[in-house]
Amino acid sequence: MTLKFTMSTTEKPLTPMLRQYHEIKKQYPGTLLFFRLGDFYELFFDDAIIASKEMEITLTARHKDSGSPVPMCGIPYHAAIGYIAKLVRKGFRIAICDQTEEASAQKKLVKREVVRVITPGTALESQLLESKHNNFFASICGAGEGMGFAVLDLSTGDFHTTEFKSEDAWQKVQEQLEVFSPKELIYPHSLEPLIKSYQTEATKTPLDDWLFGYEYSEGLLKNQLNVATLDGFGLKQKNYAVAASGAAIYYVNETQKGSAAHLSEINYFEPNEFLLLDSTTLTNLELIDTEGNKKGASLLSVLDNTNTGMGARLLRQWIVRPSVKLGEIETRLDAVGEFKLSNIKRDQIRQRLELLADVERLAGKITLNRINPREINSLRQTIEALPLLKNLLGNFQTSLLQTLHENFDELSDLGTLIKTAISDDPPAAANEPGIIRDGFSPELDELRNLARSGKSYIAAIEARERGRTGINSLKVKFNNVFGYFLEISHANRDKIPEDYERKQTLVNAERYTTPELKEYETKVLGAEARIIELEIELFKEIRIKLANEVRRLQGVAKTIALIDVTTSLAETAARKGYSRPVLHEGDEIEIKQGRHPIVESLGERFIPNDLNINNTTDRLLIITGPNMGGKSVYLKQTALICVMAQMGSFVPAASAKLALLDRIFTRVGAADNLARGRSTFMVEMTETANILNTATPRSLILLDEVGRGTATFDGLSIAWAIAEYLHDHAFHSAKTLFATHYHEMTELSKLCPGVKNYQVAVSESNGEIIFLRKVIEGTASKSYGIDVAKLAGLPKSVVERAREILTNLELNELDLTGKPKFAKHLRKPSAKINQLSFFEGAADSSENS
Repeated sequence: MTLKFTMSTTEKPLTPMLRQYHEIKKQYPGTLLFFRLGDFYELFFDDAIIASKEMEITLTARHKDSGSPVPMCGIPYHAAIGYIAKLVRKGFRIAICDQTEEASAQKKLVKREVVRVITPGTALESQLLESKHNNFFASICGAGEGMGFAVLDLSTGDFHTTEFKSEDAWQKVQEQLEVFSPKELIYPHSLEPLIKSYQTEATKTPLDDWLFGYEYSEGLLKNQLNVATLDGFGLKQKNYAVAASGAAIYYVNETQKGSAAHLSEINYFEPNEFLLLDSTTLTNLELIDTEGNKKGASLLSVLDNTNTGMGARLLRQWIVRPSVKLGEIETRLDAVGEFKLSNIKRDQIRQRLELLADVERLAGKITLNRINPREINSLRQTIEALPLLKNLLGNFQTSLLQTLHENFDELSDLGTLIKTAISDDPPAAANEPGIIRDGFSPELDELRNLARSGKSYIAAIEARERGRTGINSLKVKFNNVFGYFLEISHANRDKIPEDYERKQTLVNAERYTTPELKEYETKVLGAEARIIELEIELFKEIRIKLANEVRRLQGVAKTIALIDVTTSLAETAARKGYSRPVLHEGDEIEIKQGRHPIVESLGERFIPNDLNINNTTDRLLIITGPNMGGKSVYLKQTALICVMAQMGSFVPAASAKLALLDRIFTRVGAADNLARGRSTFMVEMTETANILNTATPRSLILLDEVGRGTATFDGLSIAWAIAEYLHDHAFHSAKTLFATHYHEMTELSKLCPGVKNYQVAVSESNGEIIFLRKVIEGTASKSYGIDVAKLAGLPKSVVERAREILTNLELNELDLTGKPKFAKHLRKPSAKINQLSFFEGAADSSENS
């Protein structure tokens, strides 16, 4: 039967339970309300219609026969997290409404409350988290010339904030959003027009504007961090940052319904403290994610040999936020270098790391009361592995490793607490018996002894009553309705003693009780209930004790992450033959036999190349050569080597002397954005304008085929002007690699002293071309476009015709409409004629005019 749901569904008087549902639902707009009814979570009305479709479960109805059915769907509470995960991944917010009091015969309607709101940015369940990724949500506020930005990972406690006071504040906020990749974005309603136009996969959650007020946010932050002033966190006179951060704390409190004590620190940063990589550069260099998720096709996948979630997340942050502090970089490189040379110890440390749980996320679960007994046991196992890990760190010489060893907290007291209190094989849920180890609580031990003696006691009663009555089939049984009883068949009815009290009559038997059985039932059932109650109390006490030490847990997590990342980078360097880069405060980049780490990792034979560029004599390199020749790879490998060096990694090169960079820009292709009315060329020009307006002498710029999105001479003119601008403006004289098909651009080297020409070498033999993948000084003689088309498989006739047309174009034998000037058909070339240069063509035109 197909159910029809109409507006009249909600117009009829509602039952007390549905009235309760409506009252709670009104408090949590924008969520799907999971309403606990017994062993199920139920959803009603519009929530049911939406959820049944998204979870792919049956939509049914309550009060089907009333003429006004209420849409309903439900899932078992013990299986809820799988369904919730599915909804949250789709961007839904879930309000969990549980019973907060026990049902009883006297109460027809139990009290229910929302105990938590699960959103894409505040999820804690392992099914919703990728161990190798942070689960940030972002908070932004402000407008005009000032905006605040904060990101918070509730699962780990990572909390960062900054602010921007400039006309391009929104652009700078977007850059940070791309770096941190939050799963959710909260913002005031007043920013709705701005956020609406921002394209992102993050869930957008608007909040009331007053929540982003400075005074309110300041109070929340002070309370959360337990301080009288925020100055110690670098937030003095940082009103926008405080407002964004305070709103983030509000959102945590609102969704978690409890204390998040692990959020005990906040890091204020200035974007210029890191090598800035905007969204275009992150994508073009394939630092993290790659189109189609091709295995091994990102820098992260190449470098990631981490063994813990903590290390994997830190590695990702190092890649997207490389350092610009020479001392910090050198400290990291020292540690990686020493680990690289210590093969045996490195292997031993990495094997130990494999045994460790994600302490960072366990710490968050402890303070939010989300940790279960088995997870606490995994924390104990991690603590037990720490002493050997600390010992393995001994005798290293680098400052970072010595500091980690000296400050290594083995957490032995916490390990002892857990080992003494928690059983070896506890249940998964915190409300089931068997959590607490025997011997931890005398009261619990006594209750357990009473419950465990039940079988033997019942067996003794059963044997005694059989002997007393002579009924060999007499049995003592138990069920949840009638408790303990003696069951006797009707055939033995005449043997029943007078002190037996009838409890239930069945078809073939009678059930009885005795004063002794009643007394035992009261005692045993009371003990079992008290066991569960007492175990829950003891587990909470243990969790509180661990929560009080959460800062120590977070400190150990940071230590493990640093060890994991540096050993991972050392492992990669040893396997792939990477060398230590030399970084300096000057302006020269000199790479010998550099390689592209991603291309190389895919198993392709790779030809190394050199590079020498600076801010004076060689500040703009014009690179020509055919498609597929390796120009783009050459550009990208230069940037990747610089990124790797500044994050603290060894690099794929025989040697590398690298200037510290403040920013890397890339303009290496763009896709149409028709939805926003922006063509390929418009995107290209917008990105290039950003480069010209913001680059500094410490920047590295990669330009690949700028100007190709428009008519040939327009494109050439724009490319030429851009190159001149980059060369001539002292403030913008950033190091630039400019790959182009416009061979006329090579003439710039005659006019501009800082321009040098390079080409990707090609060998021609018997009419065939061979890509040598070698970048050498000089200029490519032609573009080889037709040869590449031939390699791509174009029909032979098309290739031959293309050669004829090219030659006629070079001979200037076509008119403005593309038709022959001198004959009915284009004649075949009689001799090879080289393409005129830009200046020669211009001279001919002026003479003809």
